[in-house]
Amino acid sequence: MKQHTRTLRDLDVSSLGLGCMGMSAFYGSADESEGIRTIQRALELGVNFLDTAQIYGPLTNESLVGRAVKGHRDAYVIATKFNLRMDDAVPGDPSTVGRQDGSAAHVRSSIEGSLTRLGTDYVDLYYQHRVDPNVPIEETVGALAELVAEGKVRHIGLSEASAETIRRAHAVHPVTAVQTEYSLWSRDPEAEILPTCRELGIGFVPYSPLGRGFLAGRFSSPEELDKDDFRRSGPRFTGDNLTANLKLAAKVKEIAAEKEVTPAQLAIAWVLAQGDDLVPIPGTKRRTYLEQNVGALDVELTADDLARIDAEVPEAAGQRYDERGMSAVNK
Repeated sequence: MKQHTRTLRDLDVSSLGLGCMGMSAFYGSADESEGIRTIQRALELGVNFLDTAQIYGPLTNESLVGRAVKGHRDAYVIATKFNLRMDDAVPGDPSTVGRQDGSAAHVRSSIEGSLTRLGTDYVDLYYQHRVDPNVPIEETVGALAELVAEGKVRHIGLSEASAETIRRAHAVHPVTAVQTEYSLWSRDPEAEILPTCRELGIGFVPYSPLGRGFLAGRFSSPEELDKDDFRRSGPRFTGDNLTANLKLAAKVKEIAAEKEVTPAQLAIAWVLAQGDDLVPIPGTKRRTYLEQNVGALDVELTADDLARIDAEVPEAAGQRYDERGMSAVNK
């Protein structure tokens, strides 16, 4: 297994990260003990870049990550995110989460909760999970800059921000990374987000590089998922969109078979091949899938392979989220 590292602006991380969300939320039932073992196994495999957020659970995923890294905190690079108010949030109960708030006061209060749950005195990378349209980005980033000065945050990031917002934020304080969905079937960032990040020297962190598991062939119908799995009602996994996207996934499987790799490995390798400034964070809650995903680091895609993929694998049918979800991205 190759040992790879990459740099997000000035933050050194493993070339592949681990998205921890599914260990606690949104993807149906989860086994916390297996999640903890998966995080610990990641480090053994050379994967030290962990991605979590306050909303995952809510609040429970940060606590899980904190338990998993205890005693080895400094060996990991931990990224977490803030956005919605958690004043009255009950761990594990999404209905108790409050409104969006990008104010300076909320930035300062949010970090304290994250530090406590993670069992640490600093966060390596702190993202605004979604841009608050009612608060100037300059105020939010100004508060983040203060946290950097205090040593509570080492690097700042934005998630699902527009090119204009990225520029405005970066003018206040250097942005280390921008996180946005990006994969074989979600190539929207190629138009403006990626070029802006590259112009400014900002790293890019693609989440859902496996199309929420669909490109990996881990399910072919929403009926195969747990009843509380949010993908069951996702626009890309229902109706005519599902029919079209099954053909897309079949093509990924076909090309992967010819390369003698798994569909997941092909999909991750494609993202890795888009530039050394990209660090994908495929999520999983099981060691077996983690080990398969890490195998993508050894997959070599030639120029002919990449050209074929571009020609034969279209973007997905359907939006990434429902209308409410889409209204919060690219702000």
